[in-house]
Amino acid sequence: MPSKYPDTNNPTMPISYCPKPPPIFMQIGVNIGYWEPYALTDITRVPYCMVNMGVQMSGANTQRIGGRVTARESDSSDGGFYHAHWYKYPVIYWLQLMQSTACMATDVFDVAYMTEIDPLWDDDELSLILNPEALLFGNLAAQLACVPEAMLTSANVALPIDALFWCLGSQGSAYPLTGTTNYRDTPIQAATLLMEKLNYKLHRQGIIWETRGEDGAICYQYPDPILPKSRYRYQMSGPIPDAAWCHPYTTTTTLWEAGHDNPVTGDNFGFVQWRKRNCVFL
Repeated sequence: MPSKYPDTNNPTMPISYCPKPPPIFMQIGVNIGYWEPYALTDITRVPYCMVNMGVQMSGANTQRIGGRVTARESDSSDGGFYHAHWYKYPVIYWLQLMQSTACMATDVFDVAYMTEIDPLWDDDELSLILNPEALLFGNLAAQLACVPEAMLTSANVALPIDALFWCLGSQGSAYPLTGTTNYRDTPIQAATLLMEKLNYKLHRQGIIWETRGEDGAICYQYPDPILPKSRYRYQMSGPIPDAAWCHPYTTTTTLWEAGHDNPVTGDNFGFVQWRKRNCVFL
């Protein structure tokens, strides 16, 4: 299916094989690549507000609501703190659009991660346990290196640059991997930044694995503690869905966010996550 966005490369060989238990040993298949909707993400300032489910849950620390970092209420560039939730959403498996289970997520719907019960999410210093390399990139030179990625991806002429793993393009810096953002251009921009940071955090914790490859057979998913930005896209599911487009990570939200923020519902947003999947269709 054609797209206006740059795509990751697929394996060059059309036929490949994967190891299997005896007595089969090897099974031949076809290398394929496609974009898979596999997860939902909530970004919210209200703890236990399940945006994609449309419900408000109760919890032990409901008093710790998200809020602004500073008190300058008239300045839209102030940051804030957000909670996030991550759901397993294997819609292709549910609809039985493919018959090879090796080429799709086969989980059930599950609220797999909630930051309200994660002590690292609301403490920038404590999060250094998970991302100590953040100390290396808190300087002007490191952040200026992110400018080319922001320009190229927003112009749709290049994929996100995976080598610049500390950058999230037009959204800002990937570090720290917490719910705090010190800069908020718009509510949707801040929510998109936190959505991408959460995905990075889940990669670092081994909850999300890599499913893309350009060389050889991709028979199994494998861990990758660094976010492979180039293989992710997203759509907004709430409060006002953006079903017409699937946006690559690191691209500016300025191009599409107009008309998608409902001031009545507050800073509570839902996203559908897409990932590039390469596999051997058996």
